Amino acid sequence: MSLFNKKIWIDIEEPKTAIMFNSLLKKFQKEDAELLVTARDYDSTFQILDDLDINYQKVGKHGGERLEDKLETYIHRLTELFPFVSNFKPDYFITFSSVEGARISYGLKIPSVGYNDEPRNVPVCKLIFPYLDKIIIPACVPEEMYINLHANPDKLIKYNGIDEIAWLSDYEPDPKILDIYSLEKGKFVIIRSEPSFASYFIDKLKPEESLISQFFPPIFSKFPDLKYFLIVRTDKQEAFLKKKLRNYIDNSNIIITRYMRNMVDLCYYSALVISGGGTIVRESSLLNVPSIEYFPGETAPQEHFLIDNGFPLIHIKECDKIVKKSIEIISSKPSSDRFNTSFKRKIMKFENPNDICFKIVKKNLIS
Repeated sequence: MSLFNKKIWIDIEEPKTAIMFNSLLKKFQKEDAELLVTARDYDSTFQILDDLDINYQKVGKHGGERLEDKLETYIHRLTELFPFVSNFKPDYFITFSSVEGARISYGLKIPSVGYNDEPRNVPVCKLIFPYLDKIIIPACVPEEMYINLHANPDKLIKYNGIDEIAWLSDYEPDPKILDIYSLEKGKFVIIRSEPSFASYFIDKLKPEESLISQFFPPIFSKFPDLKYFLIVRTDKQEAFLKKKLRNYIDNSNIIITRYMRNMVDLCYYSALVISGGGTIVRESSLLNVPSIEYFPGETAPQEHFLIDNGFPLIHIKECDKIVKKSIEIISSKPSSDRFNTSFKRKIMKFENPNDICFKIVKKNLIS
């Protein structure tokens, strides 16, 4: 039985969600469901949606680093979203962590399901958990972390895996990326900045700063012939790094940018991925790429899941240790299974959260 004449609203609030929900949208399209996709201006979200050729409505933006601005943009986005949703009259709402979407779906009595793998984001979790009907969570994240943030345990749906499996289950490496950027496999490094303006980074790092300015120079000095992609999250971070690394930025082997297409392919063919956020190193380690996370907090349960299951991920907070480990990894020869699809056999052992979400929504809409 198809979902013909059923209306589903999906709100996309961050780059990860744009990537993650691509395959989910296709599942619903195959079932003839009518879709409303709304998206917030945050980091590279719009660019990713455009690259994926997803039809969506631009509604609102991220509030930035100040609490007052976060609240004000929340209020404005609620106002802007409301007419889209009330006119569409959805039968179901799906989100990752949209505070505005959760509030509107609750207010209009729209059945809802959300994903969440980040209970460290305490303010957002407290605001969305009470409103959602179902919450899909990785089993590796302790249930108590959600319950302590007002999630009803009866609403939690656990799965054996992590979110990044949702878009890597069907991934096929495309070597064309090497020609596009004039690269050789294993001869370049991806470095991603921290989400220093996120609510869980407040008081840990100034919103425009990045530790890349400290650990990158000694790595580059050791391997100046490699190419380096320093991918930042905001204009402020870009300006900060270009100032701090002014003696390096004229080098053709160094690219500082806010966005690059085909990031999964770039990660797959890289020598090393280093990131201050979790998503990119989780997906790169799932692809069997040596990966270093330098998030300043405790190692997340998802990272423990990857490490415990033999994926090449390490969490390091100190810049000197990041440098030492990076040099060690780059100096080593790639493993024999580094550039083949053996990673797929490992990924297929775990569950795909998009499959779980799709079944939940379809069951509720046709019952």
